Amino acid sequence: MSKNKLKIAVTGNIGSGKSSFSKFIEEEGFKVIYADELSKDILSKDISVKEKVIQKFGKDSYQNGILNKKNLAEKVFSDKQNLAYLESILHPKVISKSIELMDFFLKNIDIIFLEAALIYEADMESLFDYIILITAERELRFQRKKKSDGYTKEQFAERENMQIPQDEKLKRADFIFENNSDLISLKKKAKLLFILLDQPKPGKDT
Repeated sequence: MSKNKLKIAVTGNIGSGKSSFSKFIEEEGFKVIYADELSKDILSKDISVKEKVIQKFGKDSYQNGILNKKNLAEKVFSDKQNLAYLESILHPKVISKSIELMDFFLKNIDIIFLEAALIYEADMESLFDYIILITAERELRFQRKKKSDGYTKEQFAERENMQIPQDEKLKRADFIFENNSDLISLKKKAKLLFILLDQPKPGKDT
């Protein structure tokens, strides 16, 4: 792989706005892989994973063969041991698929982004040339999830407590973008990223 080829992660704690930031990157013409989509795909289609999930969490984890996300989330985010088990069977496959897709896309483009909440938690740091951290104040992050997903304070806290604290991630990221304002401000910061990277915008046929 050419030394000019870049793998960049976009991460941030729950409600930080990392997905919105990633969408703005896509609008600039760059390719973004979403780890959450890979996870859902594996949970839905990988037979060995489905069997282990059903064995551990019960048949109601799936309805007519379709993942019951709400049911599974309630079981894993309320119990650290349950979450650790799910991650033990899911993370290796997500990481493997992420590597496969990044290498595939980098055959034809010079920069690939991967958006994932658990870059640090899943020990994925070494896969990337740069890690972008999107941050926001805790109360603002909670209000966003309350509005978008109907989270209670308890549900938000359960999920947040499963992640490495934002303050710790601040010490480890290469680029940090604060998202305490609106989407217009966040979009400007996404554009700023490419100035910092000195990476030209890809052409229409990229």
